[in-house]
Amino acid sequence: MVGLFSDRSGRIYEETVISAIRKTFTATAVATVVLAGSAACGTVENLSAGQKLDRAFEKLGKERSLSFELDLDADAATLKAMDAGAEPGERMPDEAAELLSDARISVSVQSRKPLEKSGEKDFKAMAVKLSGPDGALFEYRLVGDYTYVRADVEAVSRISGGPEMSADELPDSAGAFKKLVAGEWLKMNTKEMEQTAGSIAGGPPLGDEDPSAEPTLDARTQKKITKALRQVIAREVDFRTSGGDDGTEHIEATAPFRTLLTELFDELRPLTEELPPGAELPTAKDLEDAPNKKVTADFTLKNGDLTEVSVDLADLAENAKVKKFAVVLRLGKGEQATAPAGATEVRIDELMEGFMGGAPDGAFTEEDFAEAPQG
Repeated sequence: MVGLFSDRSGRIYEETVISAIRKTFTATAVATVVLAGSAACGTVENLSAGQKLDRAFEKLGKERSLSFELDLDADAATLKAMDAGAEPGERMPDEAAELLSDARISVSVQSRKPLEKSGEKDFKAMAVKLSGPDGALFEYRLVGDYTYVRADVEAVSRISGGPEMSADELPDSAGAFKKLVAGEWLKMNTKEMEQTAGSIAGGPPLGDEDPSAEPTLDARTQKKITKALRQVIAREVDFRTSGGDDGTEHIEATAPFRTLLTELFDELRPLTEELPPGAELPTAKDLEDAPNKKVTADFTLKNGDLTEVSVDLADLAENAKVKKFAVVLRLGKGEQATAPAGATEVRIDELMEGFMGGAPDGAFTEEDFAEAPQG
């Protein structure tokens, strides 16, 4: 929804940020599970650390609610320094660097089943918030049969470099879109919204895809992959533990980046035919330009509960000006997502009509329409 409020370059930037956040969280989670699983074949210290992480993840899986917050531990100057090698027209704008340095995404979910057994339809409530230095930029809540959204459109437009919007300048014909620009909560029937969104995209309604079409791994292949990954982790990852008197313990896992990736994919390559279609693995040649500096993941446990994961990536930047750059994931008990008071109920097609009628001049170009999905 946020992407509706900026020009093409702004939308690409926002989609890239959201994609990076999603991929970073996924990679962090996968790496954590693999590291935890290395307990079976490591040194005494690796065994102890792996067992503790394993137990912490077992406890998380038995919960029916979870919250996490993801952000970057880096300032704007560091982010600009990392982008210094880009072409002048492609360098990160100051506004974007400021946003990313202070941005954080907060997610809370509640399920009818333990999280380890939950599928998409088991989640009964969800709340997502993307925040910047001056507060929330975008909020989304799924409660019961309804989806609730609100956005700071003016801030998003300013940061992305798109046409600035103000609710006071929009005509009444903009309707629900005008309310959204004013920062008000909107309420939409989730099922109707998914059906309309699917029609706009020229495909089936969202959520109606055939689950059997999704590529899956059978249990036998999963065990082979886990065994292969454990062997590499045991060889290449060094663990170090430290603790305090207040029940807080840190487990650090360190490994050379390129060596770890290369060996992981080498172990997986004999299993290529058993992997889902399209799962093409990079070769050693593909990875030869990746830095081989050591990367450290710091897992924080409080009385046995995993509360934080911090992955230090500063050395991978290979830039002397980059002193501190890390991805931080904080975990906690999920808070119950509630329906915001005073939300205006609208249809998504009504919102789109208002957007088209209230969008400022210059919001679209011929190129935008040329790239639109054909239904």
